[in-house]
Amino acid sequence: MATQISNQFLTLADGNRMPQEGFGLYKITDEKEAVNAIKWAYETGYRLFDTAQMYENEEFVGEGLRQLSAPRESYFVTTKVSEANQGYDQTKQSVVSSLKKLGLDYVDLLLIHWPVHQHFFETWRAFEDLKAEGLVRSIGVSNYGMVHLEYLATKAREMPVLDQLEVHPWLTEKPMLKFNAEHNIITQAWSPLGRGKRLDDPVLLKLAATHGKTPAQIILRWHLQNGIAIIPKSVHQDRIKANADIFDFELSPAEMQQIDGLNTNHRISKEPEMVYEFGYQYPY
Repeated sequence: MATQISNQFLTLADGNRMPQEGFGLYKITDEKEAVNAIKWAYETGYRLFDTAQMYENEEFVGEGLRQLSAPRESYFVTTKVSEANQGYDQTKQSVVSSLKKLGLDYVDLLLIHWPVHQHFFETWRAFEDLKAEGLVRSIGVSNYGMVHLEYLATKAREMPVLDQLEVHPWLTEKPMLKFNAEHNIITQAWSPLGRGKRLDDPVLLKLAATHGKTPAQIILRWHLQNGIAIIPKSVHQDRIKANADIFDFELSPAEMQQIDGLNTNHRISKEPEMVYEFGYQYPY
């Protein structure tokens, strides 16, 4: 039976709607695991599936979606253009390739995975044109800071509807969240659980005991109440279900502040180091 997850939506600036909680597919590179995970997630109530060219699993995701035998309009698919595929022509060609791998006529949301200096504006122009051509419904970015978004605004015909960032209790990104909200940009947290590295934090354990939930569920609920979209991932059926079981309780303002207090501006991810060669400049 589907949970309330399938009824929790956010409205993007272009008018399209997006599930607030989605299912992340990062590092799921085994076809059987991907197909099973998508099946379990859909049965649980997830309707957003987040992949990327860099994940090298778009074909597996496509197979998993095909095996659902569900109407296309019943699920929302996000993919991302990798650094190596940026530039106007390369972006457009890579998106056509992604659609073929996914077995789709369009993706609901297309993101630039990381900002690349030498292709900054031409990649976004390709995004705008892909949307006009109907190959994507909404366009956004990932790992863009204020400086990137302000620079983009100098030439963009339309601005991103979403910015996917590393956000979790140890990297709360309050200034970025405020900036995005003021510019009608949804923030979506990747690695919303901080890759599970600090789930034994005493504050989280106490809150979990209070609410009869797990520390992971406490964190995911904190995200929801902050108005952030989330894409937790797992290949385990029980965790997939548990990550969706976050709609039957609420954290108090004081409890929200306790979780905010865990912030140390610590990045779990080392991905920025991977893209320096492409001219990426970290904004923080």
